[in-house]
Amino acid sequence: MPASGQSPDVLVLGLGGMGSAAAMHLARRGARVVGFDRFGPAHDRGSSHGESRLIRQAYFESPAYVPLLKRAYQLWGDLEAASDGSLLHRTGLILLGKRVGTAAAIAHDHGIAIESLTAAETSARFPGLVVSEDLVGLFEPGAGWLGVEACVEAHLGAATSAGATLCFDETVTSWRVDDRTGEAVVVTTRGTYRAGKLVIAGGAWAPSLLADIGVPLQAHRVVQMWFEAPTDPRFPCFAFDLERGFFYGFPRKDGRVKVAEHAARDPVDSPEQARREVSDDEARRVEGFVRDHLPGLRTPRATARTCLYTMTPDEHFVVDLHPRHPGVAIAAGMSGHGFKFASVIGEVLADLALEGRTRHDISFLGCHARLPVSKPRS
Repeated sequence: MPASGQSPDVLVLGLGGMGSAAAMHLARRGARVVGFDRFGPAHDRGSSHGESRLIRQAYFESPAYVPLLKRAYQLWGDLEAASDGSLLHRTGLILLGKRVGTAAAIAHDHGIAIESLTAAETSARFPGLVVSEDLVGLFEPGAGWLGVEACVEAHLGAATSAGATLCFDETVTSWRVDDRTGEAVVVTTRGTYRAGKLVIAGGAWAPSLLADIGVPLQAHRVVQMWFEAPTDPRFPCFAFDLERGFFYGFPRKDGRVKVAEHAARDPVDSPEQARREVSDDEARRVEGFVRDHLPGLRTPRATARTCLYTMTPDEHFVVDLHPRHPGVAIAAGMSGHGFKFASVIGEVLADLALEGRTRHDISFLGCHARLPVSKPRS
């Protein structure tokens, strides 16, 4: 319970990327917050881990995301200014392939700085990349990467400093809304908690926590890989949107380069039982891409780790009030491209929980208002 001994105002289920940000924003607004996570801080069993996540604004998935991204950048900057280390690394991003034209149009409409590059210009500027002649490039200098664990830890630290009580290694077994009082009731492995408001940001556990919202949610196991880079290949963040798949990666760090494919092909019924080992067979697609386009890296991979995506059918997030419980705010189905939004989604969840509305336009992310099916990428 809060240190004051008073009952909490808001309970937060899940303290990963979205939940940690929500806990901070709620506590900073004076709410008495109690948050729960079944593992320790910034753990590696869900979605918010693996050293780095892309952040960009020329968002070909939909222009509706761009205002949220602009606010996210502001909030990441504020969090970094109040933290001990760097969180947002503006290395730039070179996007190559199928959706460059869409990204360029969105950037133009929203005043986002970009530069178009031919294949020859891309190869000359970033000699560590092998680019076929048919690939047009779009360079976004303001893009880059977020230190994922550092961001979660910074939000958790700021939440605690603002008075939130964060309960780790405590599993939520059920939640409900009391029909008589309207309070949220959360049962964990250590006790039962009640509060007027509830935020659910359960990540890969959302399919069971939010089975009744009307939007199907499915967790998938995905793979991230690191390759040894004997010399600095001198490229920024990169994304190749190819017929063979969507492959992305990051600049050299500590002698290695992280590369992954954005693909959800391995559904899991239980996040706790998801296989964590990476087989040679499933590594071959990424290793083949590295040999073809990043020849300065050593193959096979140096190491690999698994991560969990929680997908919606249209691959757009669900951020809304629960359709049957107006005191419950939810964020789920981030579909492999959500972490960059965590700072602003935390703000939105605090708005919804405390005020029942938000100034941000999230109408396209509601349970009942879905965009036409598209294929977002990381």
